[in-house]
Amino acid sequence: MRDSFAYVGNETVGSMVEARLGALGYVRASDVGSARTVVTYCTSQTALEDAYFDEGGLVQAAAAGTLLVDLSPSTPGFARELNAVAAVSDLVAVEAPLAVVDPVRADAFSDKGNLVCFAAGDEDALAAARPVLEAVAGSVRDMGGAGAGQLARAAWTLQATAQIVSAVEADALYRAVRRSSSPFGEEALRVGAAAPLAESVLAAVDEGRFDGGYTVEMLMAELSAALTAADDADLILPQAEACLHLLELLAVIGGSDKAPSALALVYGEEAACAEQGLDWTRAESAFGEGDDEDAEDGCEEGCDADGCGCGHAHGGYRDYPDYPGYGAYSAN
Repeated sequence: MRDSFAYVGNETVGSMVEARLGALGYVRASDVGSARTVVTYCTSQTALEDAYFDEGGLVQAAAAGTLLVDLSPSTPGFARELNAVAAVSDLVAVEAPLAVVDPVRADAFSDKGNLVCFAAGDEDALAAARPVLEAVAGSVRDMGGAGAGQLARAAWTLQATAQIVSAVEADALYRAVRRSSSPFGEEALRVGAAAPLAESVLAAVDEGRFDGGYTVEMLMAELSAALTAADDADLILPQAEACLHLLELLAVIGGSDKAPSALALVYGEEAACAEQGLDWTRAESAFGEGDDEDAEDGCEEGCDADGCGCGHAHGGYRDYPDYPGYGAYSAN
């Protein structure tokens, strides 16, 4: 079947892809092996690697000549690897990481104009993938050869994340000063936002809009990919690392399926968090408990993770081994 497709990955993105390709005349195949096009979007590097390279994965299951279109956030290195493996497996691979222009909209994926794809790969592959990409996203940007799309996606992610966090922290400052300095009250006018995305985030926080199709989990996947790309290039990005730690904290207390605007709750009152289904006691079990407990467990008081050798987490995520740890950060 010429216009058949299969999809693997996140269900929210999958529903959007199926609806838009269906409107274009594509039919969902019964399995990967009978599809002419396979579209993927995974929210972790591990899931993405398994989807393609695991035993029975897409590289093995797809028929010769199948077009592989990956919308996932990843790294330039992975994109180049997938492109090379596809070439020797008689498959056609295109990286087209998806970006959401306004991530705090409740219907973030329903409007094509709110979606951008950074497409990269061989010219013939890009030409074959263009109908699919134009059906999915309002803007398709050709970035060049394999790896270039993921590099562009990483740069977009770093800038967008910085705007989201800075807007949330600016709002937190206004609220904190108003609570503690009675002369200001509600008469202290906000300066506003420096960019449209930040303005959108501030509006969502002010209106209490903390749910949406685009989630903290998705943003964490994108930022993790960007940081991995930086690490591959021996580059340290302190601001991005701090942003990821904040998002991880929100995920730990139950906010992984919230919109990024929910990051404001981390800076607010515990009661407001509870109203949104967030539980700070989860952080108590996920984070290290401090020096006193370490000492009781046979660790010298005041020791640190680098020199102790006791095996304790010392501020890392005990129940979340995939997270690097963030001490015991809490506004509560």
